Amino acid sequence: MQPQQNTPQPNAAPSRSTGGLILVIALMLVAANLRPALISLGPVLDSVQNSLHLSASASGFLITLPILCFGIFAPFVPRLLRYLSSERIIFLSLLLLAFGIALRSLFGITGLFAGTLVAGASISVIMVLLPSIIKHHFPTQAGMMMGLYSTALCLGAAIAAGATVPIQNLPGSGWRLALAFWLIPALATALIWWPQIQPGPLQQAKARAPAPRLRSSPLAWQVTLFMGLQSAIAYCVFGWLPFILIDRGLTQVTAGLALSVAMGMQLITSLSAPWMATRGKDQRCAIGVLVVMTLVGLLGIIYMPLSQVWLWTTVMGLGLGGVFSIALALLVLRSPTPQIAVALSGMAQGVGYIVAAVGPFAVGLLHELTGNWHAVAVFFTLLLTGSFLFGMGAGRSIYIGMEKPTRRPAQS
Repeated sequence: MQPQQNTPQPNAAPSRSTGGLILVIALMLVAANLRPALISLGPVLDSVQNSLHLSASASGFLITLPILCFGIFAPFVPRLLRYLSSERIIFLSLLLLAFGIALRSLFGITGLFAGTLVAGASISVIMVLLPSIIKHHFPTQAGMMMGLYSTALCLGAAIAAGATVPIQNLPGSGWRLALAFWLIPALATALIWWPQIQPGPLQQAKARAPAPRLRSSPLAWQVTLFMGLQSAIAYCVFGWLPFILIDRGLTQVTAGLALSVAMGMQLITSLSAPWMATRGKDQRCAIGVLVVMTLVGLLGIIYMPLSQVWLWTTVMGLGLGGVFSIALALLVLRSPTPQIAVALSGMAQGVGYIVAAVGPFAVGLLHELTGNWHAVAVFFTLLLTGSFLFGMGAGRSIYIGMEKPTRRPAQS
């Protein structure tokens, strides 16, 4: 059996008890709540624009806002660990997420943008903390656990993409109720997560030491920019794919279904890609194949006949899901300790999502200026070219702080 690409920590053996299984389930439920608040906007964006009279550039900024939050708030998360445990911060963030979803659904344009800001901030905090929890509790199973994490995240995205328009179309409903619906799973998950913050072994995850600084590490920057560029593509797809397909002639329901299919295809590679990528020498080959699949699928969606849309959304979804899950896995695979994992997660999501935030806004601006999708296709190509180049550096079998490739420990 091939070993995993992780350094075991002497005091962090993966739990095999009932409590460990409950932790895994709770982690997956938390991950599943990290996308519905964002994904649900895309399928009903046309309705939101018509109701609130938003321009294309304003809509692009609305899609970009939570990604900016990821970048702005992520670097401060390690400092919160000096005062509260990771488990308690996640619980409070889930409650804040539910509040943000409610706010954006009830109070017009001001509430729409303010609620999106609150939801984006809460999601940012959770995304920084989850990799360090996985590194702490599952140091020799990081590839599998990060695959499960990204799969749960993509599953939540797929459900939101497919269910939001049908909820909007219910009698007496509308886009406000369709967006507000997603506070229900956030509150339910907060209740399920609550036992994790009770006194016990999980409180040991609280970090008391200052977070290590990684700004001088070339490898940390490669991971960060790979995360940022592939995230830019992902959020362009989340926010604009239905709009692109509607503009090309599909109905709102069919366009939402196409996004749901793409999200569903991500489930396949989000689970399998990190596992397969840790079987080989490093992750470079997997990254290259998946980036090319993403580009081919996106260009097919923009330029090929609409009769082939299901083929190209499938190819794009498989590529995008794999690239995203490997990017998440690298936060753990390139980190020798949980402390470095949380620091790298904060840096990669802080700087990376600032880079990613350019994507959806640029798509809206390019389309508004040109009136077509040709410039957007060129933009997608440039983003994925950058993802490939930085992915080749981030995918090497090296740990943060070590200059030579590391030999992975044997695993029975």
